[in-house]
Amino acid sequence: MHGTVTQASLTIVNPVAEAQTDVDPTTRFKPAPRPATLDGKTVALYWNGKQNGLDALAQAKLRLSERFRDVRFIELTGEMGGVLRYMSPEQLDHVAAEADAAVCTTADCGSCTSWLMRDLCELEKRGVPAVGFTAVIFDEDSRFSCKTFGVPEAVPLIVPHCFSNKSTAEIGEMVDGVFDRLVDALTVDRTIMEAPPQFDSLVLDNAPELVFHGEDLMDAFETMQRRFVRNGWSDGLPLMPPTHAKVEAMIAASGRDGSEVVGLFAPGFGVGTVRKIAANAVMAGCRPEMMPVIMATVDCVLDPSLGLRTWAMSTGPQAPLICVSGPIADEIGMNRGICALGPGSISEVNVVIGRALRLIVMNVGLSYPGISDMDTIGSSMKFSACVAENEDRTPWASWREQMGFSKDESTVTVNVPYGMTEFFDFKNTTCEGLVDTLATLTANTCGSPSMGEWLIKKDAPLSAGYPFHGKVSNLMLLAPDHADVFARGGWGPQDIAEAIHRRTKLSFADLMLNQEYDSFRTSHPELAWLEDAPETLVNVMPGVDSWEFFVVGASAGRSQYCFGGTHSVTKPVKAAG
Repeated sequence: MHGTVTQASLTIVNPVAEAQTDVDPTTRFKPAPRPATLDGKTVALYWNGKQNGLDALAQAKLRLSERFRDVRFIELTGEMGGVLRYMSPEQLDHVAAEADAAVCTTADCGSCTSWLMRDLCELEKRGVPAVGFTAVIFDEDSRFSCKTFGVPEAVPLIVPHCFSNKSTAEIGEMVDGVFDRLVDALTVDRTIMEAPPQFDSLVLDNAPELVFHGEDLMDAFETMQRRFVRNGWSDGLPLMPPTHAKVEAMIAASGRDGSEVVGLFAPGFGVGTVRKIAANAVMAGCRPEMMPVIMATVDCVLDPSLGLRTWAMSTGPQAPLICVSGPIADEIGMNRGICALGPGSISEVNVVIGRALRLIVMNVGLSYPGISDMDTIGSSMKFSACVAENEDRTPWASWREQMGFSKDESTVTVNVPYGMTEFFDFKNTTCEGLVDTLATLTANTCGSPSMGEWLIKKDAPLSAGYPFHGKVSNLMLLAPDHADVFARGGWGPQDIAEAIHRRTKLSFADLMLNQEYDSFRTSHPELAWLEDAPETLVNVMPGVDSWEFFVVGASAGRSQYCFGGTHSVTKPVKAAG
């Protein structure tokens, strides 16, 4: 009838995971009881390696000594890590045995905020009142992390600015400005929260499905898009509606039950069911035949050694790069040649698989910009970065065979670089000539934390996750023409890696330009002589295994150097059934 408004409804699977702390009461802990005074008490002063944090602790120590009688101090640095350090279980137990309270620093980037709040919560669980200096921009980030680690009453001590790039005097003023709050936080019992804390930048909904209405289905679709953008669940591009039929088809293609929990996804410890993963894959534009690759990608990301918490929350632009090797790439139509990284219709499969991982990190890991993803500027690589090996042009064993898998298998590898830059060389026809050109690039990307970080790092076990274990892989997306030059010269990947490692050196002074000498002295006392010989050339990376080569692309000598990444994690693609 004329004038009648047709109503349409769009029902979708809710792609947002529930946080573990919201569904499991055993993950909730009470804060430590506070002493009435710090007179005669012992205060731990803990530094996590962040730049200028020692200046803040020195000022806090001075003011505490002035305010309280006979206060004693123990001073310690996070045992594992480099630019970012964390307390080992032994250190936490030591502080619990020896200290009555703890002052910790510094939370002035996304990942260090999360890890410092982890240390605070671990101390609170052990009965030690603790505070941690936190720049105001990381206020919600720090409180979200305290909730995630089970003690939402833990105290991030908010200061106006980051301590990094500030003078000692400026830091002292900030510490003085919050000193009364510091004392109260350590001497007045915390009020237990009856309800979970709320965050301005985080919207969660635990309903299993969501319904959107409109005059017609297109209008309902646009309503869904607007809601997802408003709630922060979107990557900023239009999303495919994860209808029940599409999600169930993806689940069937995985060969697993939709309610199966694949793992807890950092940074928010989102409960990652197969259904939530499938819903986000559908939103990215994936089809069922791609689901085995997506599940293998998820297996890589959940490997503790990849350090999801750190790169998902960082102020740095780290973004996962997915590399697929094996027959599955051709079976699902991946592009391994021209413009393999996209954009374009020929790279549709690559693009949507990469996009699926970004949405999973956001909506299952609960890593949202402004609260749990604090990237200073951002990166276009975060939208999607996925390629397939150009096996026809790989002149040595395939990537998967190099990683210990059989030729008949398919694998997914995830590496998380800080950035990507072109390696251009049309001239050289010898291995040595190509390495000479490449070394001018590999030796001059020291703006990222990984370059030279081994000098200030004390390695942790692989299970501790990046950046603590010291395993770093700079992954070269090697153009076939460059691979041919090396192959004609009789070189394989190991030969290239050894040559680049030998050539990739800078002076000790240059490598330490953005590093803390206190961390260097703690980590490598055996290298103290370098301070007296600062022009000594030093390897930029910790070892030969810091260089890897994945052949992809078409003709012309233009490779892509992906630098400063995590180490690479490779998992097999498992067929459904």
